[in-house]
Amino acid sequence: MTIEINNESTIEIDETRVLRLVEYILGAMHVSPDAELAIVLVDEGAMEALHVQWMDEPGPTDVLSFPMDELRPGTDDAPTPPGLLGDIVLCPQVAETQALAAGHSTLDELLLLTTHGLLHLLGFDHAEPEEEREMFGLQRELLQGFVASERRR
Repeated sequence: MTIEINNESTIEIDETRVLRLVEYILGAMHVSPDAELAIVLVDEGAMEALHVQWMDEPGPTDVLSFPMDELRPGTDDAPTPPGLLGDIVLCPQVAETQALAAGHSTLDELLLLTTHGLLHLLGFDHAEPEEEREMFGLQRELLQGFVASERRR
């Protein structure tokens, strides 16, 4: 699996932990080990420019996902074929603000946002209430599973 993490922001993060999270999720979702994914962390200015360009919304946002090959989750018997999952763009400054409001660490917020972005790359959405329940339930389940796996390390 090729997972590239590029931190272009001014905030240091634990890239190894983000990498372990992504590997955990891709394994749990039965994505081919030959899939490719890029994660880029950018400052607020760069995120705002992307947010305006792609979503036509002002201000920086926390996470944007750019799917490539429209890969979907696989199963034990039929894993997702190899391909380009796409890109996840994170803004640590926005994550830091949200983490303070939620009462947890910036890293925990970035792990949540990475999970959220990855689920978008795998075709999940939250535009409709039923979709939101499914996506956020899976997001919670994956994060809890990852936390449990980290405790066993």
